[in-house]
Amino acid sequence: MCGGFAVSGIDAVVFDVGRVLVQWDMRRLFAQLIDDPQELEWFCTTVVTEKWHHQHDEGRELSELVAERKAEFPGHDHLIDAYATRFLETIPGNIPGSHEIVRELAASGMPLFAITNFASPFWREYRAQEPLFDLFGEIVVSGDEKIAKPDHRIFDLAAQRFGHAPSAMLFIDDNAANIEAAAALGWNVHHFQDAPTLRADLASRGLLA
Repeated sequence: MCGGFAVSGIDAVVFDVGRVLVQWDMRRLFAQLIDDPQELEWFCTTVVTEKWHHQHDEGRELSELVAERKAEFPGHDHLIDAYATRFLETIPGNIPGSHEIVRELAASGMPLFAITNFASPFWREYRAQEPLFDLFGEIVVSGDEKIAKPDHRIFDLAAQRFGHAPSAMLFIDDNAANIEAAAALGWNVHHFQDAPTLRADLASRGLLA
C-alpha cells in the first residue's frame, strides 16, 4: 500500500464481474453450433441477443424466456436450449491481470464487494467453480434482486448491504451507462478498459503499491 486507505478516502472496492473479472462472449458458444458465419451473425443479433439475455439478468424466469423465444423463432429450439444449458461456455476465461489485482487488494486488507448483472441460476453455476469470490464480502446479483444495473436502485441496495458510503467506495465496471449511474449517486468510479489501466488508477489512489 502507498499511504493506506485514508490517502484516497476509499475504504472499499466494488467490482463488476463480466468483462472486468471474466471474459463473456455468447458467440463463443453458438460458433460451436452454427457453421455458417451469416447464420451465426443473424442468430446472435436477432434471437439470443445480449438485450434479450438482459431480461434474465433482471430476474425473469429462464423457462419463460426460453418458451417465448422458441415460439417466436421456431426451428431453433436446440440452439435456444443451448443458451439455457451451456451458459458457462460463454465464459471462456478470466480477464488477464484482473484476478491478480483482486488478490493484491485482498492481501492488503481492502474490503471487496461486487455488483453483477447475472441471472440467478447462471451465477450459482459459475460461482460454484470460481474460488476468487471467496475473497469478497457481499455480492449483489441482479437476478436475485430483480433489479439490474444501471437502475439506481441496485446501487442504493448495494451501499446498504456493503455498509460503506458511496463516496468511500470505488466502483469498477466496463459499461459506461453503469459508470454514469454510479457516479450520479456519488460513487467513485473507474471505467474499466483493461487490467494495466486499472492497476495504474489504483496505484494513483494509493490503493496498490
